[in-house]
Amino acid sequence: MSVACKFERSILSHEEHETISLTHHPAIYNVEVAELEAMRPRLRKMRDKERTLGRQKQREGRGKAEPRGASFPGTAKHASERKQVFAAALKRVNTELRRLHNLATRTAHVEAARKALALHRAANFTTHPPAGVTASEGMVPKPSERRRKIVAGARIGRVSQATKVAQAVRDARLAERSGHGLNS
Repeated sequence: MSVACKFERSILSHEEHETISLTHHPAIYNVEVAELEAMRPRLRKMRDKERTLGRQKQREGRGKAEPRGASFPGTAKHASERKQVFAAALKRVNTELRRLHNLATRTAHVEAARKALALHRAANFTTHPPAGVTASEGMVPKPSERRRKIVAGARIGRVSQATKVAQAVRDARLAERSGHGLNS
C-alpha cells in the first residue's frame, strides 16, 4: 500500500526524509545512476534496521523477549510504518535502475542492429572493380559472378519423394487393372 508524503514526513527525521524525497516521481529522474546505486544499500540498511526494531517490539509485546537497550529512539513507535516507507523507496529505486538498464540495453541493441544492416547492405555492392588477371602469376581461379543460391531445407529431397509417390500410384493402378489386389 502506498504511503502519503505527508505521513512520510511526519514519521521520518529530516535526513531520512531528504533521502526518501529523492526517490519520488519527478525527482528520481534527475538522479544519476551512480547515486541511485549508492542509495540502494543505504535504503536496505534503513529498512532492515526498522524491520529488526519492529520485530523486537512485537516479541516484547507478546512477552516472548526481554526489552533490549536502555531506551529506543522516539521513532520506535512507528517501526512497521517506517519500514514500509523505506521498502517502498527501495522498490522505486530498483524499478528506476531496471528501467535505465533496459533503456541502455535497448539503445545498444538498436545501434548494433543498424550497424549490422549497414554491413549487410554494403556487402551486396562492390565498391571497386576487381584487379583482374595480371601476368606472371600463373593460373588463377576466376571468381564466379553468379549469386549463391540457397536451397531451403523443405525443398531438399522433394524430387525423390515425388518419384516415390508417383511409382506407388502407378503400382496401385497396375495391380487394380490386373485384378490382383494388394491384400490378396
